[in-house]
Amino acid sequence: MTLRLHDVSKTVDGKPHIHPVNLELEKGTMNVLLGPTSAGKTSLMRLMAGLDTPDTGAILWEGRDVTGARVQTRDVAMVYQQFVNYPAMSVYDNIASPLKIQGKSRGEIDAKVREMAQLLKLTDLLDRRPAEISGGQQQRCAIARALAKDVGLVLMDEPLANLDYKLREELRVEIPRLFAASGAIFVYATTEPEEALLLGGNTATLWEGRVTQFGPSMQVYREPVDEITARVYSDPPMNFVTVRKDGAKVHFPGGQLARVDAGPADLADLADGEYRAGFRAHDIALGEGVAGDLTFAAKVNSTELTGSETFLHLDVQGDRWTALVRGPQVLAPGSDLHISLDPARIFYFDTNGKLARAPQREAAGAGV
Repeated sequence: MTLRLHDVSKTVDGKPHIHPVNLELEKGTMNVLLGPTSAGKTSLMRLMAGLDTPDTGAILWEGRDVTGARVQTRDVAMVYQQFVNYPAMSVYDNIASPLKIQGKSRGEIDAKVREMAQLLKLTDLLDRRPAEISGGQQQRCAIARALAKDVGLVLMDEPLANLDYKLREELRVEIPRLFAASGAIFVYATTEPEEALLLGGNTATLWEGRVTQFGPSMQVYREPVDEITARVYSDPPMNFVTVRKDGAKVHFPGGQLARVDAGPADLADLADGEYRAGFRAHDIALGEGVAGDLTFAAKVNSTELTGSETFLHLDVQGDRWTALVRGPQVLAPGSDLHISLDPARIFYFDTNGKLARAPQREAAGAGV
């Protein structure tokens, strides 16, 4: 069972919404579409579902061309961020509705409805109508109905965005397990890199209607093919600074030098020249670090406290950096401080934005 998109594109009012895309999704896989708002995630899912027809290319389901086939004839279910339920039906009947259409027996329907209700914590609400339950409960009802349908392709467009944090965390674990067992192809759209990593499977990164990379989620995270993919797969976006490699040293702003001829930061075989050094916010530490770390003087522009973490928005030699540090850090705007960075955590991109070298620690799989 495969879903294949071959040179699929879509233009609306003369503007390209989806540039030519080639993807092949396999049976029993979790596939995350990751990108910011308006990157093209929903547009791509609508093409997969048959709600829209591509301007070019073909969509193949199990080797059969379904490019022009109506959505009603496809083996697909879709869940949106904005929940859709039948208002006149109870929660039980909403979940049961696709099973009745499929001609399932009463016993099969009841067993499946109660299984989905237990998974989505709806057991005590089965007799109520959508208007009698909360928005989050209505979204869970919509998800339960899609899961109960037992189709080959399930498309979920940011389905957990309206749910509370605890339930989101539980479903992020349960949903991939459920679909792996069912054998369905699962496509899940999100704007959150953390969610993509938690869901696992494969990730397709999208930017302005283009799929910039597709592959195992951790591989895309650790070895982004270009600057754009690195930005998409970092929250907050990856920090970048222009550097120059000269022999065994890389020159950073402010006169900082990184030796790159030994250890995990070894770049001896990388050609001399100008590069864009990229590093994630959580790899910046407060203070001067340990021997071998790069140390920079920074000025605080602003802080964001989340409770367990703090985002520090910094000015470093005229560049804007963001650091993510543990615990609450109360620093007034304009404060001066020192920050440090392990050279072994730095990505290097060439002048065309393509990845020249990923951190060896990242490529080896040591931490995120």
